[in-house]
Amino acid sequence: MQHASVAELIDEFLAARATRKPSAHTLSAYRRDLHLVLQSVEPAPVTVSDLSPRVLRGAFARFAADRAPASVSRAWSSWNAFFTFLVTEGVVAGNPMPAVAKPRQTALSPKPLRGEDTPEMLLRTVSTADERQRDPWPERDLLVLALALCAGLRLSEMLALRVGSVSGRDGERRVEVAGKGGRPRTVPIDGGLDAAVGRYLDSRRVRFGRVQPAAPLLVDRRGEPLQRGGLQYLVRACYRRAGIGDRVPRGAQLHALRHTFATRLAEDGANASEIMRLLGHASLATSQSYIDVTAEQQRAAVQANRTNRVLRELA
Repeated sequence: MQHASVAELIDEFLAARATRKPSAHTLSAYRRDLHLVLQSVEPAPVTVSDLSPRVLRGAFARFAADRAPASVSRAWSSWNAFFTFLVTEGVVAGNPMPAVAKPRQTALSPKPLRGEDTPEMLLRTVSTADERQRDPWPERDLLVLALALCAGLRLSEMLALRVGSVSGRDGERRVEVAGKGGRPRTVPIDGGLDAAVGRYLDSRRVRFGRVQPAAPLLVDRRGEPLQRGGLQYLVRACYRRAGIGDRVPRGAQLHALRHTFATRLAEDGANASEIMRLLGHASLATSQSYIDVTAEQQRAAVQANRTNRVLRELA
């Protein structure tokens, strides 16, 4: 393998990663990041031994020229994982990535839906058929929103769900999630979300017939597995129907629903460790940010209290 081309080694790395059962989106992101940076290497490498720290620093500098820090940071992580694999396989003696500068991570700023009653308004609106739609399917649309608002699932995690992913005895129902980076987790679900799953599956059987446990949970109006673009469009359409477009933080879309789930967990007293397990965060600091934001909101609410304002005036 020492004389294999870098492209061949990338294929070996992706094949090894595939055994961890990550989402198709995760594998695609690895492939894209690795090849885009590889295209920025000058001169074009023949073997992996050509990828010295100096060469990689130059490639990342060119790669970063017209990309956001988050994209560069993700690519850095992809290459770090790639070289860690090569070290483990004995292809290279060491990992050069620590010598390549990585963009400083900016603190997470949670972006939940704005408005105290916005999630409830959204769910109630979507739960009824909109006759203006060509083929309304409120049971499916409601389930998509509920999986994010009441279980905190990411877009890629929803697309990876199977019908059999929701299981357990009454009172102990749960959803098995193929999490980010191939980290599986189990999220307990309330009776309301469980009932939403049941109503959706009943409506799906009416439309398309028998549903197998191994089949994708979410499908489009033709019965085909729901795709990334279709899911994003569905969520935007639900926002428009509910008239809450101005309450959705810019750039958040479906992630705003997940952030709402996490923020409400913090508001209701969940600690950072509990939030970390439920949302599948890799870092406790990410989970803590929701608690920090909640504390700031609580302090702002206290400061806005009219009685406190009078006391400040008297002081």
